[in-house]
Amino acid sequence: MSPRPRKVSDEDVFAATYRTMGRLGPTELTLAEIAAEVGVTAGALVQRFGSKRELLLALSAGAANSAGDLIRSLRATARSPLAAVRAYADCLAQLAASPAALARNLAYLQIDLSDPDFRKHLLVQARATRRGLEELLEEARAKGEIVRRTDVVRLARAVETMLSGTMLTWAVYRDGSARQWMRDDLDAVLAPYLAKRTSGSGKSA
Repeated sequence: MSPRPRKVSDEDVFAATYRTMGRLGPTELTLAEIAAEVGVTAGALVQRFGSKRELLLALSAGAANSAGDLIRSLRATARSPLAAVRAYADCLAQLAASPAALARNLAYLQIDLSDPDFRKHLLVQARATRRGLEELLEEARAKGEIVRRTDVVRLARAVETMLSGTMLTWAVYRDGSARQWMRDDLDAVLAPYLAKRTSGSGKSA
């Protein structure tokens, strides 16, 4: 008697897909590779999702729908809202763990930008992330971490733009780690907005 096919959830498949994408670029990625990673047959994935494109679209939709969860989870464990912003930068830096890893991720981003079906999910994800950054900065302003006059909408946009740009700049120079570059540039962007504490008063300047 042949063994029963292994039952896996969509979440298992998505996690395996992310891991496989971490090793392979878009032209190398196949359902067979993903199936081997999750421990099922390629036919099982075809039966469930229809094609590699449909699987990747489902993955993209899931990422879009849960985009705000990442920043909320970072805030839940961070000591302060600005610490959560820095933790988000560290998470984003994982996309550039190496120049080769960043090149693969940029190849997938090219698909997200050029294919309308993928781009709509990318836009949802980006807007949720931007709003998450705005909420962290709003909280930082309320708690006196940044000055009260800060325009958190503009600052969130600047942070978002800087982090993406820093990854590309690091990929050119390849001096140190992308994580450190992103930390340094984030500190530079935030520096003009940090509230100075009046000695002994506990009040922000």
